Amino acid sequence: MMTEQTPAVVYRFGNGVYINLTNRCPNLCVFCIKTKWHMNFHGNNLNLVGLEPSAGEVVCALEQELKKAPFKEVVFCGYGEPTMRLDVLLFVAQTLKGWRAQAKYPPFKIRLNTNGLGNRINHKDIVPLLAQVVDEVNVSLNAPDEISWQRLVRPVEEFKDGYEDVLEFIRSCVAAGFQKVVASCVDQTGVDPRAVEAVAKHQGATFYLRSFLDAQD
Repeated sequence: MMTEQTPAVVYRFGNGVYINLTNRCPNLCVFCIKTKWHMNFHGNNLNLVGLEPSAGEVVCALEQELKKAPFKEVVFCGYGEPTMRLDVLLFVAQTLKGWRAQAKYPPFKIRLNTNGLGNRINHKDIVPLLAQVVDEVNVSLNAPDEISWQRLVRPVEEFKDGYEDVLEFIRSCVAAGFQKVVASCVDQTGVDPRAVEAVAKHQGATFYLRSFLDAQD
């Protein structure tokens, strides 16, 4: 029986059903709630305590959750970077796409929230794979330049020069023809959102300013 303290593999927020694949991430952003070691989001415990769900467990959890109430999108987003579990992400997204084709549920979008380092993490271009199963991509850009990016997202040493990888990922997603590619920025972090917006639009993406108090979606 699931309690409030049971780690949530899937959870709801607004009109979406969210998938919590991992707590691992090469960044430790200054605005991430993990910096306070508190991983509760609107009553959902997102701390997987190292026990990452298998693809089968995610699919099972989705089947149980999706029938409970209407939803408009399914989003890969937790307190970790989904592309660190690329195989599971792709399998689950393909399953969702199949359900949609079968009209098992009312029409919905499949979205990925990511830090944009997926190619670097997986040592290959993952955009063509994502484009087959994901409709929209939201990339956390957060900064107009590498120095600001390093200060805000605090990447591990291996990814310290990853800002250009994030920009390239955004451009690749735009070129791949996703329904929507968003580059987002959290407000109240000391950077000029207008400068981040200019960078986002230069890569061909739509810009979205997120609230510092709710840097989850």
